[in-house]
Amino acid sequence: MGGFAFTSDSRDGRTTTTTSTATVTGTIPARAATQEASLTPEGECSAEAPAGRTLPPLIAEGITECELVKLKGTRPTDVLIGESGKGQRETQVLYAEPGGREIYMFTDNRLSRIVKPGQG
Repeated sequence: MGGFAFTSDSRDGRTTTTTSTATVTGTIPARAATQEASLTPEGECSAEAPAGRTLPPLIAEGITECELVKLKGTRPTDVLIGESGKGQRETQVLYAEPGGREIYMFTDNRLSRIVKPGQG
């Protein structure tokens, strides 16, 4: 990655402009390393959970997509991933349970709504 820097200096009524360049070498950390794991369309986590992170005790609003799959103990029946009009990641995770379908809705990798059989 490189860049330019311009500096101006006024002396004795004369202005001089100096241009310098800079080059950054080395590796730039991947952005994914700082983000939490999310589900792929196949229902698998995109990465392992960070070491030392504990699993929440129950399924509740605010958990991540991967935490849901770990708490359920099975791969989802279907995963739909899209983007909202506001540029947010929206994910619907479907589980076909014996009592009916359960849909878990996520916004930016946080559970925001649960729809279970018999609910509106």
